[in-house]
Amino acid sequence: MGKVVVSEFLSLDGVMEDPQWTFQFGHSEDQLQFKAAELAASDALLLGRRTYQGFAAAWPTMEGTGEYGERMNSLPKYVASTTMREMEWNARPISGDIAAAVSTLKQEIAGDILIFGSGDLVHTLVQADLIDEYRLMVFPIVVGSGKRLFPDGSPRKVFEHAETKTFGSGVVLLTYRPAPAAH
Repeated sequence: MGKVVVSEFLSLDGVMEDPQWTFQFGHSEDQLQFKAAELAASDALLLGRRTYQGFAAAWPTMEGTGEYGERMNSLPKYVASTTMREMEWNARPISGDIAAAVSTLKQEIAGDILIFGSGDLVHTLVQADLIDEYRLMVFPIVVGSGKRLFPDGSPRKVFEHAETKTFGSGVVLLTYRPAPAAH
C-alpha cells in the first residue's frame, strides 16, 4: 500500500504559497541531497493543477538538472483538477471525489506518492485523513500572509515526531506522521 507524503517549503509563520521567498537562502548540498533522495524514493507525484502547470512548463526543458530532472520528468504524475482533461508530461488527471481517487491510488501504488506544493489538494487530503507523512522544510523567514498548510478552522490533529534535520542553509526539516487514534 502506498503512502501519501506531503513535502512542503514553509515560512516560520506557516505560509506555503508561492515560495519564491526560499531562493534567498540558497540550497545547501545536504538539502539538495535530501530532495534528490526523497524524489528517488517516490513512485509517483500527486499534484494540484496550478503546481502541475508550473512544473510542466519548466521541468521538461530545464537544462542541467541531471538525475533529479530525469526522475522528475519520468515519474508518473496524478493531477487533481476539475478543469483539465488533457495532460502531457507523463500525467493523468484525477477529478470528482479526490479523496476516493487518492484512496484508490494508495491501493495501486506500492511506494511513496509525493506531493509538492499543491495547497488546495493538501487541504482536501488533510480533511480526509489521507496524508501519511509531512516533511516540512521550514525556512527562517516570516512572510506575513499567504496560504498556510493548516488554515484557520482546520480540524485538530495530533502528530508524532519522526525526524528533525538541520541543513547547512539554516533550513530545518521537520518530519511528522499522524498519531494513532487514542482508544
